Amino acid sequence: MLTLSVALAAAAALYLAVEWGSIREPSLLFWSAGFATISVGSTLALLRSNGYLLIGIWFANGLLVLAHWLFLLGVARFTGTRLSRAWYLIFVAWTALLLLPEGPLWSKLMFLANSLLVALLALRASALLRPHGRSLSVGAVQLRYVLLAHGLFYIAKSLTVVVPGTLLDLTAFRGEIIQISLVEGTMAIMLIALSMTGTERHRREKRIARLAARDPLTTLYNRRALEARAPRLLEDVSSARPGALLLIDIDNFKLVNDLFGHGAGDRLLVALSEMIRSALPERALAARLGGDEFVILLGETSSERLLALGNALREQFNSTAAQTFSTPEPVTLSIGASLFDQPPASLAALIEQGDAALYESKRGGRDSIRLVDRSSGEPLRTS
Repeated sequence: MLTLSVALAAAAALYLAVEWGSIREPSLLFWSAGFATISVGSTLALLRSNGYLLIGIWFANGLLVLAHWLFLLGVARFTGTRLSRAWYLIFVAWTALLLLPEGPLWSKLMFLANSLLVALLALRASALLRPHGRSLSVGAVQLRYVLLAHGLFYIAKSLTVVVPGTLLDLTAFRGEIIQISLVEGTMAIMLIALSMTGTERHRREKRIARLAARDPLTTLYNRRALEARAPRLLEDVSSARPGALLLIDIDNFKLVNDLFGHGAGDRLLVALSEMIRSALPERALAARLGGDEFVILLGETSSERLLALGNALREQFNSTAAQTFSTPEPVTLSIGASLFDQPPASLAALIEQGDAALYESKRGGRDSIRLVDRSSGEPLRTS
């Protein structure tokens, strides 16, 4: 059994290390180190069981505690949690126990401490995964519950110490109980290995998908992502719940790039995206179409709310640009808006309508909003 545990733990350590090579998630390194530690502990226990007394019985159990501590570090890194320094005192407590003089109760005390420390580490790791079970993947849920069951197993094992008549002289048993613990630990955590890598791969794929859907500068949606999400937002548009589109363009943006450099222009784009994001109401999407052009898509709105949103953005942006950049002509916002009470044929057609309204805003002197109400056909203008 110990030979099997050595092979399984070593295979898990190697597998996680290889996965780290492609995923580059530090948590995988901690988990790989944990399996490697179990492999070393199992090897030393195997040698001892065959008469090679290279180490004390409790050294292997200390490695088991170390392995679970590494698993906890991996989970903490995975969940973005910073562990308290108190968790490092586990090794101080274990070292202090090793220095105690041997006596009639020494083996029981060591067995109890070892079981409780492993249980504490496993249960803490399980608790850290609790808020991530639903949001990440099935693997995270599996990892959480396997760690929970593993921790409860060690709590149950620690209770045998206080059962009357239980004999736990581990020296007399030449480490057989430690062997069982190592095998159980390896088998239990082997069930976690696929969950660990599967969860990390799921998160990596989600991150890649998120990056593919986002504009790299502003982190707003790009046009492709907007086209994928727009139909769900617009499917409920009706006369009772009109939808709307705001097409936003920065006036005289080229002056900022020419006079202050493209880095300054990028900062201005980021500032505008943050204003849009903070002002975005419910049932709304925002995206950067490219260059200095942005779009906001709204469901269930009105001309009054639409104009209020556009004017608020325009005033906030104009104030920020005027305070930050001194240009021969003012850097402002022109907005073309379209209000509609029927789902559009396509997002492209809707953007064309907004573009026509934006052109009217530019032609009318810039720094203004041109709203076209498609349900009434009456254009409105505000400045």
